[in-house]
Amino acid sequence: MREAAQKLMNRNTSAAIQQAMDSLRGHAAKAAAPAQPAMRDINPPPGHAAPSRPAPEPAPEAKAAPEAAAAPNPATHPAEFAQDMLNRMGIKVDLQANLDRAIDVGAFMHPTPEVALPEGAKFIKGSYTNHAGTRNYKLYIPASYHGQAMPLLVMLHGCTQNPDDFANGTQMNRLAEENECFVVYPEQTPNANQHKCWNWFNAIDQQHGQGEPSIIAGIAQQVIDEYPVNERQVYVAGLSAGGAMAVIVGTLYPELFAAVGVHSGLPFASAQDLPSALTAMKRGVMSPRKAGDGSQPIIVFHGDSDTTVNPRNGEQVIEQRLHDRHGKPSVQSGTVPNGHRYTQTTHTRSDGKPLGEHWVVHGAGHAWSGGSNSGTYTDAKGPDASREMLRFFRTVS
Repeated sequence: MREAAQKLMNRNTSAAIQQAMDSLRGHAAKAAAPAQPAMRDINPPPGHAAPSRPAPEPAPEAKAAPEAAAAPNPATHPAEFAQDMLNRMGIKVDLQANLDRAIDVGAFMHPTPEVALPEGAKFIKGSYTNHAGTRNYKLYIPASYHGQAMPLLVMLHGCTQNPDDFANGTQMNRLAEENECFVVYPEQTPNANQHKCWNWFNAIDQQHGQGEPSIIAGIAQQVIDEYPVNERQVYVAGLSAGGAMAVIVGTLYPELFAAVGVHSGLPFASAQDLPSALTAMKRGVMSPRKAGDGSQPIIVFHGDSDTTVNPRNGEQVIEQRLHDRHGKPSVQSGTVPNGHRYTQTTHTRSDGKPLGEHWVVHGAGHAWSGGSNSGTYTDAKGPDASREMLRFFRTVS
C-alpha cells in the first residue's frame, strides 16, 4: 500500500495531504466536541453506512450563498472537505479515488513497517464477496504448515488499522508459528466506514446472515474450504470495534466459532446507532441482553484506565455470555515485570474446564495488552493478551 502511495504522490503532496487532514480533524473535532466523549477508536460512520440517518437538507441560507456552498462542512462531509483543501492548494490528487482503492489516509499517518517473514511462511492476500458486500483479507500461513490440519483464528482490527498493522501490534503471526495455526485478518474498507471501524453499532450488522458478520463468517468458511482447518478449532478475536464485532460474530455463528476473544470491546447488541454507541462506550450498557446459550467460551481483556471504552463493558461481556449461572469463579493477581498489575478471574464448567476468563489490566488504557510498538494501539507493559488468548483457546477446545 505504501509503495503504491509513494508512486502516486511525491513528498510535497504527502505533506499537503497531511496538512489537509490535520485541519480536517481539528474542524471535525471542534464541531463534534459537545456531543462526544474522548475516544480514539470509534468515529461517526459516513452517510451510506447508516442509511437510517440521512444527511439533512442544506438550510435556505446555504443554498443562497455560493461561497458557503463551495466549502464543505468538515463535520458532515470530511472527505469532500479534504478534497476541497487539496484543490485550493493546487494539488491534483483525487482523494476519493484513492479511498476507493483502499489507499486510505491512515496509511500515510501511520505507515506500517515491513516485517520479515520466517523462511517458508506466507502472508497472502484474499477477497470474499457475498450479498452483503466484499472485504479483502490477509491470511498468515506459518512455516510450520506442511499440509496438516491446523486451528484457524480470525482477527478483527480496530478503527484506522489494517491487517499488517494489527498483525505487527498483536504479534499473532509470530505466535502462530509456535502454535501451528492459520490466522486470517479481514479488512474493513473506508467505503463501509470512513475510519475503517467495524460497524458493530448498526442493527443490520447484528443479524445472522446479514451485514458484516455474514462477510466475516464467510471469510472464515472460505479459508476452511481452501485449507485443512480443524473445524472444531476455529476462533474469532478482536480489538475495540473489532472486539465488539467479534462478540457479535461469535454469538451469531456458534456452529462455526468454538470460542471468542475480546480486547477492549463491548457486549452483543449494545448499540443500534451512533448515539447509543457513544453512550455504551462512555458508561456501559444499562441492561445488556442475554447472548448465546452460555456454552461458548470467551476470554476478555480490558484496561481499567481505558477512557475510550469504559471497562464496565468488559465486565458486561462476561456477564452477558455466562448468564450468571455458573459457580464461584477463581481470582488471581499478578504483575508483569516492570509493567502493569493485573487481575484474572476464571469461570469454569461443572467439569472444571474453563468457560470464561476476564483479565483486568490495572493502569492500562485503550490498547492491546502485551503488544509490540511496531503496531498501533498497543501497550507492552501488560500481560501478553495474544499468548493468553491462544492458550485459552487450546484449553477449551
